[in-house]
Amino acid sequence: MNARARAFGQDSQEILKLAWPVLVGQLAVLAFGTIDTVLLARTGSVDLAALAVGSAAYITVFVGLMGVLLAIGPIVGHLYGAGRLAEAGQQFHQGIWLALALSCLGIAVLAFPQPFLALAKVEGEVERGIRGYMGALAFALPAALLFTVYRGFNTAISRPKAVMNLQVGALVLKLPLSVALAWGVPSWGIPAMGVVGCGVATVIVMWLQCAAAAWILMRDPHYGPYALLGRGLDAPNGVMLRGQLRLGVPMGAGILIEVTGFTFMAIFIARLGHVPVAGHQIAANLVAMLFMVPLALSNATSTLVAQRLGAQWLRQARNLAWHGVLLAAVMALCMGALVYAGRSVVTSLYTQDTAVAAAALVLMAWVVWFHLADALQTMAALVLRAYRVATLPVVVYAVALWGVGLGGGYALAFREVGPNAWLPWAVGAAGFWVSATVALWTAAALLLSLLAWVIRQKRPEEHRPASAGSA
Repeated sequence: MNARARAFGQDSQEILKLAWPVLVGQLAVLAFGTIDTVLLARTGSVDLAALAVGSAAYITVFVGLMGVLLAIGPIVGHLYGAGRLAEAGQQFHQGIWLALALSCLGIAVLAFPQPFLALAKVEGEVERGIRGYMGALAFALPAALLFTVYRGFNTAISRPKAVMNLQVGALVLKLPLSVALAWGVPSWGIPAMGVVGCGVATVIVMWLQCAAAAWILMRDPHYGPYALLGRGLDAPNGVMLRGQLRLGVPMGAGILIEVTGFTFMAIFIARLGHVPVAGHQIAANLVAMLFMVPLALSNATSTLVAQRLGAQWLRQARNLAWHGVLLAAVMALCMGALVYAGRSVVTSLYTQDTAVAAAALVLMAWVVWFHLADALQTMAALVLRAYRVATLPVVVYAVALWGVGLGGGYALAFREVGPNAWLPWAVGAAGFWVSATVALWTAAALLLSLLAWVIRQKRPEEHRPASAGSA
């Protein structure tokens, strides 16, 4: 085995060691939506359509605000790499204050969902389901954002298992609660609440998860050097908050554009009827499950690169970055191909409704290329954040995902198709998936080029710095 292959193997081992608990935790979070999708697919397409639009709206709000808070990751990663643990703890305190402030904004948006309803052009039972679901999730948002700070901090200090354990525990609670509240338990006097019941279950679970995280921070001696919650919260610090916002606002904007490029597909597809949007919900949930693997790899790679940069180990940061890109590409290609080969079986696990299943199967033809491009652009974007480059990716996402993806998808999906039309098969929901795939490849090419340029600006040092500590 030559030196390059050995280096790739060693870096891949380190990335996977950090990535697997992140992956398990992310799958547990995603399984919240999967549980709701499977439960409601068996109650009817109306509830499933309400879930598709309501969850798309909630994710849009949550992820945009979450992106701002994720600035704590690269900031704490650099401080951890430099051995400045007390300063890392101070950043955690400021992240809590920022999460509370952002919660107020998010609750206001979720409590008044009219803009999302106007875009989806829904009415009747679907509209009522969306309003009830989003109203419930407004109460879950503060807990979700506070837990984001806990997650970002622990990942940055190479302690992802502390997050994973709570996320898996939350999933264990979510399943029976969603079943009871969505389907009802007449013998216990619990009525069937459908999509609203799924939202209420999420509220309960998220606050219990947040309370458990606070208890761990106060009790676990590992956090002693960081001085987190044992003595209460530090007062808001304008300098630190501005530092988090300078990095977090463009990160949040980039993530918001990335996510809305996908979630708004559900909102627009809802105009085509509840069967197309229900089929899209199944395909979207499956793609989101696949996405958890490159996202975990990207988070792990970004954390390791940030730690190396903080310790001034620049050559290893560069090697980790490119090895992470290669690892994500190989795994994405294999997973996408496997899912495509078994798409009929996978679809049957979600629904027995033949019309909804047929709508989903048409969209799954794009899974392989969609997922591969998604993996590449995600890895490039997260490693760029480790280098504290967050503004230019916003421009890339705006052009690619909004312009090419949503704009092109809308033009394809809602056009009339004649016998000699260009791309006659790319109409309806499929039009959005075609454009989204092209958009992701555009973003991947631009972000990888930007990453190569940023890395070239850093002069690799050959010396090994002093140890930054261990997790």
